[in-house]
Amino acid sequence: MRSGNPALSSDTFSNVDRQFSNGRMTLSGTVNKSIIMLALLVITAFYTWNMQAQNGNVFGLVAIASILGFVVAIVTTFVKKISPVTAPVYAILEGVVLGGISAYYETLYNGITQQAVLLTFGVFAGLLLAYKSGLIRVTNNFRLGVFAATFGIMIMYLLSFVLSFFGIQIPYLHDASPIGIAISIVIVIVASLNLVLDFDYIEEGAQRGAPKYMEWYSSMALMITLVWLYLEIIRLLSKIYSSRN
Repeated sequence: MRSGNPALSSDTFSNVDRQFSNGRMTLSGTVNKSIIMLALLVITAFYTWNMQAQNGNVFGLVAIASILGFVVAIVTTFVKKISPVTAPVYAILEGVVLGGISAYYETLYNGITQQAVLLTFGVFAGLLLAYKSGLIRVTNNFRLGVFAATFGIMIMYLLSFVLSFFGIQIPYLHDASPIGIAISIVIVIVASLNLVLDFDYIEEGAQRGAPKYMEWYSSMALMITLVWLYLEIIRLLSKIYSSRN
């Protein structure tokens, strides 16, 4: 495993059906697919945002979209050649999720959504520039460190979810104390570094002549990281806002 992103592993571009594709993966093609998926996400996010503003409760819709999005991502991970269909579906579902969550946070802290969006794309642009310029080099130790940190965060969130059924919370993870804010900052950093690994995998796929449908798959993998980063940033901002009250 060379990436913390579950959709990108050491054999991502090895175990693919090259007979299914009528072309090869390119960087420009992946960028175009990513733009399409981002547009789908934004459109459905605005739709859900407006529903929240009008109806005041889209929790059920967000919960269903979250589950379906998780299922779509898992299925696509195992059957990559269906990604031209499932990747856009994933973007639509995640748009529903982000729209509902963003609208909820906006009711608590005015302007927080805009700040979270700007920070997310600022981090994305900054890391992409650092990667392309060679300021950040993806070494084996870098991959191992990011994967270990990401895996640890996943275990912590899973443990927190299980313990919540027994009325137990992991100390500092969800509160707005200085330690809680520091934990969120660390998680945001780890999520950000996963973007660098995504860039490296996409570039590797293009260099290795992966089949054309992997453009959709790689775009979906990149969106998984971006969605995670956005959610962590908006959580961090909410903790900072809360600590000031």
